[in-house]
Amino acid sequence: MKFTTGDTVPWFAASTHTTPQFQFSAAGGRYVVLSFLGSASHPEIQKYLAAIQQYRSMFSDEHCCFFGVTVDPLDFQAGRVVEDVPGVRFFQDFDGAISRAYGAIAADSSAVTAGTSTCRPHTLLLDQRLRVLESIPFGVSGREHAERLLEVVRILPSLGEHHPAEVQAPVLIVPRIFEPELCRRLIQLYEQQGGDESGFMRDINGKTVGVYDYGTKRRQDCIIEDEELRKLCMFRIHDRLAPEIRKAYQFNPTRMERYIVACYQGEQGGHFRAHRDNTTKGTAHRRFAVSLNLNDGYEGGCIWFPEFGRQLFKPPAGGACVFSCSLLHEATPVTSGTRYVFLPFLYDDAAAKIREQNERFLGGDITARPQ
Repeated sequence: MKFTTGDTVPWFAASTHTTPQFQFSAAGGRYVVLSFLGSASHPEIQKYLAAIQQYRSMFSDEHCCFFGVTVDPLDFQAGRVVEDVPGVRFFQDFDGAISRAYGAIAADSSAVTAGTSTCRPHTLLLDQRLRVLESIPFGVSGREHAERLLEVVRILPSLGEHHPAEVQAPVLIVPRIFEPELCRRLIQLYEQQGGDESGFMRDINGKTVGVYDYGTKRRQDCIIEDEELRKLCMFRIHDRLAPEIRKAYQFNPTRMERYIVACYQGEQGGHFRAHRDNTTKGTAHRRFAVSLNLNDGYEGGCIWFPEFGRQLFKPPAGGACVFSCSLLHEATPVTSGTRYVFLPFLYDDAAAKIREQNERFLGGDITARPQ
């Protein structure tokens, strides 16, 4: 499958029965079923669509809507697919462009009819940000495919009700960046190698140096040296988090600083008092901070932004909290258990020039590591 859980899918515009150019990006804000059918002339596709129609009440424009994608003009002409708005629509993909972009048709194939071996029917279930929740291959039975999809749709969490907004920091919470297996690998790496005491940066006597103070920060860091593991982390940030940053902040992160697994231990009251991440010459290039939790099962260990109220932010395991490095923020003490977190900084090519110019200001540790 071309897209897996957490991936952002491409946007497109295509005709439906009722809309000449439906902008798929406007479908956000609800769960979306996107089924690549090839052609509804296939008996198993017909069984699948019959099952969707049987459970038509599960689809609406408020909670979860259904989009089918067909490459066969006869599906519309013969009435094999019928739009039922709100909630059920079908895209006309007669040139196969959408299906190719989603891997339903081989990228190097010019064939778009369902009878060819190049057509790969499948279904994606997307969250309200149009990111993949489930990727479901078609298999051999249309009815079984529908049952598997409907089983997932039935248990989708409520999207909640509209309510007045509170004052909130301009913070982005993005779930499903690292899959559970990758989180476990990173935690295992820390448990095998251990971590070193983590300081913080200050400009002293014209140099950016590392300082250690348990009253300000208590954390241990493990540097990820394994190149394969570093690439896995980089690809997940690039494929799953960077698109959300571009959408929310109109910023394109092209560089990443630090590959570390940080550990806040409850028995030590692990914490990092209020600070900003780009106030020294050696850190001025940093644009966005990422706090990507690797586990649950601990108490405390939230992030809050004193300038914007007292809300506490705690992304789920595998999810990230993203914010400007200029914002004052604090990691509250872990009161029990252990918090493991991946903590990179993101910046772009323009900021890379600032980093290069400021390298001459970098010094060593100004104080000894605490024992």
